[in-house]
Amino acid sequence: MPEPTPSAAAAIAPRRTERGSARFERKRELILDAATALINQRGVKGMTFLEVAQSVNLNTTSVTYYFRLKEQLAAAVFEHAIERLEAMAREAGAEPDPQARVARYLQLHFDLHRRVLKREERPIATLSDIRALDETVRVPLEKHYQAVFRLIRGFFGPFGADAARKALLTARTHMLTEVTFWLPIWVNRYSTSDFDRVRARLFELLAHGIAPAGAAWAPDLIADLDAPYDAAADGTGPAFLRAATRLINERGYRGASVDRIVAELKVTKGSFYHHLDAKDDLVLECFRRSYGRVSRAQRLADETGGDQWHRLSSSIATLLDVQFAGDWPLLRTTALQALPAELRQDVVERSNRMALRFAGTLVDGISEGSIRPIDPMIASQVVMATLNAAYDLRRWASALPRDRAVALYASTLARGLFDEG
Repeated sequence: MPEPTPSAAAAIAPRRTERGSARFERKRELILDAATALINQRGVKGMTFLEVAQSVNLNTTSVTYYFRLKEQLAAAVFEHAIERLEAMAREAGAEPDPQARVARYLQLHFDLHRRVLKREERPIATLSDIRALDETVRVPLEKHYQAVFRLIRGFFGPFGADAARKALLTARTHMLTEVTFWLPIWVNRYSTSDFDRVRARLFELLAHGIAPAGAAWAPDLIADLDAPYDAAADGTGPAFLRAATRLINERGYRGASVDRIVAELKVTKGSFYHHLDAKDDLVLECFRRSYGRVSRAQRLADETGGDQWHRLSSSIATLLDVQFAGDWPLLRTTALQALPAELRQDVVERSNRMALRFAGTLVDGISEGSIRPIDPMIASQVVMATLNAAYDLRRWASALPRDRAVALYASTLARGLFDEG
């Protein structure tokens, strides 16, 4: 794996005058456990030395003995998370074929979540806030994760000099990794005794996709998805939402400062606060607008007519096109960490409604035969994860004709991860 530069390694490493002692390592692990929990709940922004110290019955000064700066502690949490992902990828990669590797990788993630729910192990830290760290610590972490991504892409075999196959395998790998990252969003609704059944159904879906054999990919893109917002009497509000959504997706909550937003729009801070009372209000409104656009895509896709597969594929294609266009994407769900707890419930309920709407389409499609007989609740979460994560592949998509990028990425949903037809 790529090694951190000396300056980056020094930034990440805490002082270790007692390095190697069992007591030092135990305390350090407890601090990392506490910091991981806080980052998963609130993001790096919401993780404080005071709360970490209180969680492990230390004072703040004692925490700074292990990690001088908050950035160093966050970097150590992320580095450990990537190391754990790498270990799982290497173990799964030792299986003899692509199907066995993906199946093993899923099993390792479900086993981890089972242990987490039983409080036998801490969860893996959500990696989205890496983008908000300073460059000296961010770049080595990103390189390490990219090396893990390449390991997982290796599950599907070599691609050599075949650029088209590399593009396909990149899409499949991105979809697989995002499905595993999305698991904590929904898997806790099931009893751990049902995890094996849920995992088997998820693998079957990933292996064979949603569409039945022979189903065509011929979606109708919805041209006026944003018409109600573009036609607003005051265009400044939508402009703030566009700029904020892009910046939050690219830089995280901390990186998308009010200063950056107003600078991009060439307006004053007074104009910002004329429309919104605080930055949290902006994030909440970005979520509401994103989910409103998903709902509109679902509704307008139903109005296109045809069977349920055609309606589902039309909404998926439209939303993927929005994600790859980059001008006004959907807000990444990882920004949810930035919201105060009292505001999250509204966002979570809206997300659940979107998933239930997709599940309803899947149920109707299974009944009429235009959708394969799959678990609609699991499949709806896979659809949500795939759409949510598509923004991260905008650079990948920019190297392809737009309709080709949409069709290639959507094939992971339609035909599964192993289709060679």
